[in-house]
Amino acid sequence: MTFTQLELTEPLQKAVQQAGYKNPTPIQSQSIPAILNGRDILGCAQTGTGKTAAFSIPTIQLLSRSARKNGQKPAVRSLILTPTRELAIQIGESLAQYGSFSPLKHLVIFGGVPQHSQVQALKHGVDILVATPGRLLDLMDQGYISLSQLEIFTLDEADRMLDMGFVHDVKKVIKKIPAKRQTLFFSATMPDAIVDLANSILNNPLKVEVTPVSSTAEMIGQEVYFIDKTNKKKLLIDILKNGDDDRILVFTRTKHGANKVVKDLTKVGIKAEAIHGNKTQNARQKALKNFKDKTTRVLVATDIAARGIDIDELALVINYEIPNIAETYVHRIGRTGRAGASGKAISFCDFEEKAYLKDIQKLIDQKIPEVQGHSYPMEFFEIPEKKPQQRRPARNAGRQGNGNSASGKAQANRRFGRAKNK
Repeated sequence: MTFTQLELTEPLQKAVQQAGYKNPTPIQSQSIPAILNGRDILGCAQTGTGKTAAFSIPTIQLLSRSARKNGQKPAVRSLILTPTRELAIQIGESLAQYGSFSPLKHLVIFGGVPQHSQVQALKHGVDILVATPGRLLDLMDQGYISLSQLEIFTLDEADRMLDMGFVHDVKKVIKKIPAKRQTLFFSATMPDAIVDLANSILNNPLKVEVTPVSSTAEMIGQEVYFIDKTNKKKLLIDILKNGDDDRILVFTRTKHGANKVVKDLTKVGIKAEAIHGNKTQNARQKALKNFKDKTTRVLVATDIAARGIDIDELALVINYEIPNIAETYVHRIGRTGRAGASGKAISFCDFEEKAYLKDIQKLIDQKIPEVQGHSYPMEFFEIPEKKPQQRRPARNAGRQGNGNSASGKAQANRRFGRAKNK
């Protein structure tokens, strides 16, 4: 199938052509016709399968059918709710691309930045609003956003919403939108809580399931190094110095871990930057831009911050730390091998992480090949005991109790003397 067979309008055909698209991905070929026919969608597809185009392109076409009259200020007729700033920005860029020949206006709003510019844009009117839950509810409470004329509601990355604790915010938003609407629901995984949420907001949806979450892209080569935690830094530096990959995405479980890896790499002259929740929006966008432009060779990311990263021709992903949630591994390595390209994913596994690796291999239903004979083989085969923390004495310890310490006795004598002289 080609995009010309999807009954898109001429402006959209032109925009899709300009974007270099010829053949729709499976989720696009199944979702776009159904959305254009007014169906609700329950889409289950992992990252890199083309979900954004699957809901953005038909949304633009449906809203363009009943465009506003000349001089009429746009109202929010489509809301796309997404969990992270990076993903919201990415969706905004896609809307700009697909809607380049459309009069529709779109706006991206998210927290972590001053609201003034967002409020000014809202005052001029918006057809399609892309938002993160917190900032959306905040601006709605302030009276800057009305969803009373909403026609299409899209919930993207629903499972990540759940992971990040946004599910209650999502439910608050749903209560404020018209009951009569078209709903497009997309998630990479379908845990019970997500299924329950989908059932509560969808009306006779078409279920589109493409590439189960347990499947990893066939073009991605996977390897695991069994290594002690203390040697991970050395192995990473060796791989980076001996390899010729121009850009490498490295994953850690924590923000502190990401910062430490950047510090270690910088010390040996490897240009690296971190992207995580503690970074400002400007710092995150700058780091991402530097990585895309190949100014920075290594981007070190936590899982939440990396959900919106979409880099073409990214050849290598390194799991510096194995994720403790198996599905997260699939999302991580899905950053490479996108759009049919080949890619490679390397994981460093210390003894404590072996249980995580076991869960991952069970989920993807395959054994990840072990790299034998490397320079830093695992030597410790037990979980190290954590040293008990020594309790620091209370600051006033000498002033309390029975006065057994020298200072305690002295203070007691002084108090006794003062009492006797009164």
